[in-house]
Amino acid sequence: MALPAVQALGQQDVFTEKVTSAGNVAATVNNLGMIGNAFSGSFNVEGFPSCEFPANSGVEHIFDGGLWIGGIVDGEVAVSTGAADDPSGYATGKQGFEFTSKTPLQERSSLFDSPFFRPDAISHQDFFSTFTDTATRINTGGGNIQINNHLRPLGVEVEFEAFNWNFSFANFFIILNYRIRNISSRSIDSLFLGYWVDGVVRNVNITPPGGSAFFNKGGNGFIDSLSMGYEFDAIGDIGFTDSYVATKYLGAEQNGQCPTSPNFEVHFNSWQFQNSNDPLYFFPSNDLQKYGKMSTGLNHLPAWPTIETTLNSPNNRSNLVSVGPFNRLNPGETIEIAFAIVCARRVFDGNPAAANTPRQRANLIQNAQWAQTAYEGEDANGNCMLDPGEDRNGDGRITRFILPTPPDIPPMKVVADDHRITVYWTDKAEQSVDAISKKMDFEGYRLYKTAVGFDVQNTQDIFQALKLVGEWDIAGNDRFLETGFESIRLENPLTFPGDTNVYVYQYTFENIANGWQHVIALTAFDQGDEVNRLESLESAPLANMRRVFAGKPPNKGFALGDPFVYPNPYYAAASWEGASTSEEDRKIIFANLPQRCEVRIYTLAGDLVDVFTHDETYQGRDSRWFSTYSDPQNAVFSGGEHAWDLLSADNQIIARGLYLFVVIEHETGQKRRGKFVVIK
Repeated sequence: MALPAVQALGQQDVFTEKVTSAGNVAATVNNLGMIGNAFSGSFNVEGFPSCEFPANSGVEHIFDGGLWIGGIVDGEVAVSTGAADDPSGYATGKQGFEFTSKTPLQERSSLFDSPFFRPDAISHQDFFSTFTDTATRINTGGGNIQINNHLRPLGVEVEFEAFNWNFSFANFFIILNYRIRNISSRSIDSLFLGYWVDGVVRNVNITPPGGSAFFNKGGNGFIDSLSMGYEFDAIGDIGFTDSYVATKYLGAEQNGQCPTSPNFEVHFNSWQFQNSNDPLYFFPSNDLQKYGKMSTGLNHLPAWPTIETTLNSPNNRSNLVSVGPFNRLNPGETIEIAFAIVCARRVFDGNPAAANTPRQRANLIQNAQWAQTAYEGEDANGNCMLDPGEDRNGDGRITRFILPTPPDIPPMKVVADDHRITVYWTDKAEQSVDAISKKMDFEGYRLYKTAVGFDVQNTQDIFQALKLVGEWDIAGNDRFLETGFESIRLENPLTFPGDTNVYVYQYTFENIANGWQHVIALTAFDQGDEVNRLESLESAPLANMRRVFAGKPPNKGFALGDPFVYPNPYYAAASWEGASTSEEDRKIIFANLPQRCEVRIYTLAGDLVDVFTHDETYQGRDSRWFSTYSDPQNAVFSGGEHAWDLLSADNQIIARGLYLFVVIEHETGQKRRGKFVVIK
């Protein structure tokens, strides 16, 4: 007999999604505890990545993924899943998507300068929500929708949290934390918890998502010592991905204690997408099969060495990392469990990506260890108890999700000019207090810049592309370079209109190529902590960077000369346009423009091709190149230049030939004319 539903009809809160942006993993997270957007919905409508690493690279890692909860209630197996095999991902009532949201996805931050700052925040960007499995039908406001095949709710409520940090030693993982409470009147026995992920490591700038050929190129594996299943691009966009993604079990507590069940184990399963024929790699389609997968891992079978070889070969698979059994979960009791989504660049060792050698996985292992460090928090040795000296806040219990902290990010302002970029910053970071040592241990600053053309490589990895151009530290303390700060200190501190910061330091880059993208990053680093055996820590470059385009300043009254276009002539597929073959990703630059003006473009015959307006606050939002290869929200321009995508007002590709343009200054009505050539 089927178990009665705890709540036959549930009122679903609005489905909400957000994108992680504190670190270098840009992943869509929703209020049902899922990760990824299945390359649909917000991926197409809002431009949300599914699980992109590095951020803005186009290298995706996950289709979607969600929490699995399975147990035995009144002698019957019941499993509730947050996501499961489906070609188009989540939709209300769809089989496998069995949770109902109680709250929207909310945000908080531990960063004082964040608009989401809250004292109770855990990481630099927390997302949090509450959902349940208790409803079998959902009231959407427009009618009641049956959750397909969700017949045995366990009767649980889940408080979900997602954590991500901007630290350079922690910006490659997202922690997913679930606090699961039995809100029914029945006990749950032999409980297993898991996280299922449909991974796909492909570069969507090279190969748009869709079709079986997009999804069947991944190899899979499991590292038992790290409780971590992973996927990599074995034969897909080779040279354009070079990346791993992993699901790692971090730890769990039942009623505040670590798991004590004598049979508690970590299980790993992997199966082919919607394959119902293979006796080993079939996808589970009912509760009994799902529970079987959760409670019996491939990694515990005698044939595991052979299975490992099979999983390493390319196919369209998903992974499930599950743990259990937990002790009986009685009504009102709680289990808290954490998983990490870990990304890593493949280490090049001369072997093909499909080889998946230990050396190639070295970054993945190191990154996973940092995720575990974050979870352990005060429990530095991971033994599930507070040893002498570990209880740093004196509350008598293990405080998790703590990382050592570098100095605060130094507030920075970047100004673009003609062949010049100037960086200003404050001295606020010098007052930073380390969270562990409680000391003011600031030591110095580091300034980074990318080389010309870094952004149009096969895969954009800003962290790797940033090169150190300057380092300054405290003089006279026998540490580091002993440079002092006099060479960068302003004689008189500066302020800017609408900006409350007082800028104390300045560095200027000269002879900068106009029109090219340069990423500038500024960090602060500390002295290290010998007592706690910590090396010097540095604030995250990616958390304090600007994408800067040097160029002509605003040309009021055309006092600086006539407007012009570059490159002129324009050649299709110019080196500064990148690997994309899309016509929307072309650009030429109109320069020497007034602060506010209108630009009209004509054919030689006098036919109007396109019109756009310009003002000095321009950020590249009307050209798709900047969405593909840059970030308009974080871009700095000189004020007198504007990119055009070489598409007509009707979004048509223009022909080669000579074109004329007219620039009309709004303030004075003055006009200037020019011409440019398109060669294809």
